[in-house]
Amino acid sequence: MGSILSAASTTAKSMDQHETSGTYPNKRVKVSTYEYVSNPRIIPTLPDELSLQILARLPRIHYLNLKMVCRAWKAAIIGSELSQLRRELGVSEEWLYVLTKVEANKLHWYGLDPVFQKWQRLPPMPSFVNEEESNRTPSSGFRMWNVVGSSIRIADFVRGLFWRRNSLDQMPFCGCSVGVADGYLYVIGGFSKAVALNCVWRYDPFLNLWQEVSPMITGRAFCKATFLNGKLYVVGGVSRGRNGLLPLRSAEAFDPKTGLWSELPEMPFAKAQVLPTAFLVDVLKPIATGMAPYNGKLYVPQSLYSWPFFFDIGGEIYDPDLNAWSTMPDGLGDGWPARQAGTKLGIVIDDKLYTLEPSSSLDSGQIKRYNSEEDTWVTISPQVPVNDFTDAEAPFLLAGLRGRLHVITKAANNTLQVMQAVVHNNSDNAVSEENVVWTTVASRNFGTAELVSCQVLDV
Repeated sequence: MGSILSAASTTAKSMDQHETSGTYPNKRVKVSTYEYVSNPRIIPTLPDELSLQILARLPRIHYLNLKMVCRAWKAAIIGSELSQLRRELGVSEEWLYVLTKVEANKLHWYGLDPVFQKWQRLPPMPSFVNEEESNRTPSSGFRMWNVVGSSIRIADFVRGLFWRRNSLDQMPFCGCSVGVADGYLYVIGGFSKAVALNCVWRYDPFLNLWQEVSPMITGRAFCKATFLNGKLYVVGGVSRGRNGLLPLRSAEAFDPKTGLWSELPEMPFAKAQVLPTAFLVDVLKPIATGMAPYNGKLYVPQSLYSWPFFFDIGGEIYDPDLNAWSTMPDGLGDGWPARQAGTKLGIVIDDKLYTLEPSSSLDSGQIKRYNSEEDTWVTISPQVPVNDFTDAEAPFLLAGLRGRLHVITKAANNTLQVMQAVVHNNSDNAVSEENVVWTTVASRNFGTAELVSCQVLDV
């Protein structure tokens, strides 16, 4: 460990050592304590292996400032060896990353350290410029780094099926998906004007910058993404069709170790095949509305839509070992509540699948947990204080942070709240409201910014 950083170590001389000048035999010449070469040690008096052990145990919130101490410290902090050592020592930290949309239709990322309750704003996410636009731009040889466009809901975007063909050309950048893999944050696809993008951008929390990685095989927007067994999976979404939007049945997986994408079998949408008439088949379009990694498989709820109506048709399960799809149990698929038309949330904590169902009162919701033995969703918290902003991209989000369920929402005063649920008697499927205690672990006023998505990174 530390072999790379210590390959060209410094040569140190003792503080008490002196050299005698040939010209002045009785005069001592003071020698510098250390003679640095191109790659000095991280801490001059210590082996790099020990220095890395020290840096690895420091809270990650301090790394941005520590990188400015000297070049050796910066090289150590941004190197892959440090992050690997933190995992080996069991000192990695889970941070919550929240994507927001501000008034000017710009996307901003924020990272939350839940221990110190400090927020860190990420560098601007690179914008996606299609080739035609780039050719008209003076700096066409470079990608534009200012974030553009708005993040529009899938339910609103579905109207594109009924718009004129040229209507999609006026749409700004929207519909990107987010995921995590091996300690990196990924932003996947989206629409830029009329183009469904296959671009993939990765955020490195140690470098604190975005990098473009291998593109997807298929350009898609509003797809669903999740991490399972070392791979980042992407399913469904929509692309540009001849007369509007084209729903996608395809799926693919990204291996962060090789940097390559591989195709998966298409989703069968088996329940959509039993529609009684060809007219309904042509009018009702199948779409994946969510995805969760559960019991070593991918659980994908699905819907049929014909604007402005969405019809739940259960869902399907992908088994990576068999490389095949199967139909989701009826109770799981039919009872999976929708956050909004076209979106269903699911989070897995301690091998249990949770979701949040908004209530009709628009100021609360219910936390539900799936009971696989009885194939039912069980309410474990009848009243969660969330506000339903009808026009918001995402009125609330779910996250599994440090082994506990968290709800991210905005209060009426524009304060973003991260609320933690402590569930007692978690093995009991009939948990009552008294068994769930909600506490606000962090908050921040983001003004009129709307929630879009969130992810948790463990690094």
